[in-house]
Amino acid sequence: MKHDDIHIIKEVLGGKSEQFEHILNRYGGQVFNLIAHIVPCKEDAEELTQDVFIKVFRQLSSFKEESSFSTWLYRIATNTALSAARKKKHDTINIEYNAYGDIPDELLDEALDNDSEEQLQRLSEAIDRLDAEERALITLYYMNERPIEEVATIMGLTQSNVKTKLYRTRKKLYLLLNDRKL
Repeated sequence: MKHDDIHIIKEVLGGKSEQFEHILNRYGGQVFNLIAHIVPCKEDAEELTQDVFIKVFRQLSSFKEESSFSTWLYRIATNTALSAARKKKHDTINIEYNAYGDIPDELLDEALDNDSEEQLQRLSEAIDRLDAEERALITLYYMNERPIEEVATIMGLTQSNVKTKLYRTRKKLYLLLNDRKL
C-alpha cells in the first residue's frame, strides 16, 4: 500500500488533483473512526474529518516519506481532533495516580478482556469519560492496532511515554468500570 500511496501523492503533486480521491476513499473511514473516538459528537467528527483532508491536500508537498503516509495522516488527524477536544472541554474524570497504583495486573486484564455485552457497553462508557489524549491512545493502540512506535510518532511522544500512559489509562479504565461513583 505504501508504494500506491507514494504514486498517488506524486500524481496529485504533479497536477492531477483528482487522484486525491483515492486517498479519500482509502483513508476516509479510518480517519473518521479515529476522530469519532476522540471527539464525542458525530457532527464534529464529520466536520473535523473534512478539515483533516483539506489540511492533508494543502500540506501534501510537506510529506517527506520519513514515516508511512498513514502515520503522517493519522498524526494530522489526531492533532486536529485533540485541538478540537481541548476547545470543547469534554467532561472527563481525573483520578490521582496513587488511587490506581496498586491494582494487580491480573485483575486489570480480567476486567478489560471480558467480552460480555454488558462489559463492552460499560467499557465504552468508561472510555467516553477519559480525556481526549487517553481516548486517542486507546483508539490508536487497541482499536486501530497500531504498534507502540507508530503511536509514539503520531502522538509526538516517546515510546516509553506511550507505554506508561497506556498502562495508566488501562488502570483508570479499571477503576471507572468498577466504581461508577468516580
